[in-house]
Amino acid sequence: MERFYLIVGHVGRLELMVPQGARLVQLRLKNEPDAEVHRQIARARDFCAVQGAQLVVNDHWQTALDLNCSFVHLGQEDMETADFKALRRAGIRYGLSTHDEDELERALSHDPAYVALGPVYPTLLKKMKWGPQGLDRVTRWKALAGKVPLVAIGGLTPERLPGVFAAGADSAAVVTDVQQAQDPEARCRLWAEACA
Repeated sequence: MERFYLIVGHVGRLELMVPQGARLVQLRLKNEPDAEVHRQIARARDFCAVQGAQLVVNDHWQTALDLNCSFVHLGQEDMETADFKALRRAGIRYGLSTHDEDELERALSHDPAYVALGPVYPTLLKKMKWGPQGLDRVTRWKALAGKVPLVAIGGLTPERLPGVFAAGADSAAVVTDVQQAQDPEARCRLWAEACA
């Protein structure tokens, strides 16, 4: 699994970042009408195919199925409604969000391509009912997940990467550190180099 996992909120941002070294990129669309979700996912799928990057569709698993995408990411709420059998039949891999041990156990029962743990550090992205998990939790999650890759997310910076990887994370997911940078493209290149 790629060590640098970029998360973007628009296909236009994805098209700017993939050429900067983002080989694994999640398209996280929120509060968009269905037609716009369909348009952006189709465009991202085609762009990533040409660029040799792996697209991960956040939440919209049905659209990913309809558009023959190969990877989705599901939060705990999405797991309630997702048709895992249909995803498996279509050969679509999926990563699952976890925040506590019950969620991790549930996620692992679905044989995911990876599990995500977050927030590792305080995060600016969204209000969460979970506090920062810390590096000790990363190490514990990796022990429990075994061979399933572990993605760390939340408050990550290039300076924090060595500790995150030493704690057991296989991949580092980043949103705000790139998106809110003065020069997001340069920041993306820095992340790609730091994770190489």
